[in-house]
Amino acid sequence: MKLKFGVVVFPGSNCDDDVVYVVEDILEQKAIKLWHKETDLRGVHGIIIPGGFSYGDYLRAGGLAKFSPIMQSIKEFASRGGFVFGICNGFQILCEAGLLPGTLLPNDNNKFISKNVYIKVDNRHTMLTNKIDSEYALKIPIAHAEGKYYAQPNVLTEMRKNGQILFRYCDEFGRLSDEFNPNGSVENIAGVCNEGKNVYGMMPHPERAADDELGNTDGLLIFDSIIKSLTEKVFY
Repeated sequence: MKLKFGVVVFPGSNCDDDVVYVVEDILEQKAIKLWHKETDLRGVHGIIIPGGFSYGDYLRAGGLAKFSPIMQSIKEFASRGGFVFGICNGFQILCEAGLLPGTLLPNDNNKFISKNVYIKVDNRHTMLTNKIDSEYALKIPIAHAEGKYYAQPNVLTEMRKNGQILFRYCDEFGRLSDEFNPNGSVENIAGVCNEGKNVYGMMPHPERAADDELGNTDGLLIFDSIIKSLTEKVFY
């Protein structure tokens, strides 16, 4: 049986087709696009909110998208344990909507950054990371102007205790340092999850590193982890 993913589309989303391609052509699962004004999630097994510039990033990234009708349905879906994954702008939206802790601020250099970076897993025991060696540095592209992750010190303490930090920026050998932090994120954080470990967000774009033709398939490790975990959860 195939998993069915809903890929949410907002005005200004531009990575939805990339995600659909990876889900259907690479992973051989099913993907349906869900327009932001819809409220029926149509029986999907998981939700992916892709990257882009929802509402043109007016006010701030994700600041308006959180009010779209579909977000209430996604909140209800998540409250029942449903899998939700936000990539880049999707991560920003989930933070703005209160589904993930923290917020995304403008990059330290106040510029849009588009390049390959390296990240390493901080917690292997999640739906996004269970097939990834914690010593392996994944090469994944970023493309954002507001990717600096921040949370209050007391929130970070709880996140570390609960294993909610997924990825940290590093060098190609997995070394952590401010030198390899592209945007100024606190503690080099590149991705997080909620306490229930069913809502996930990350700034790098794994869907842009998931095809042999791109010369990089490190992102597939993340998607393969998702498929494995969600298949076990849904069908077994």
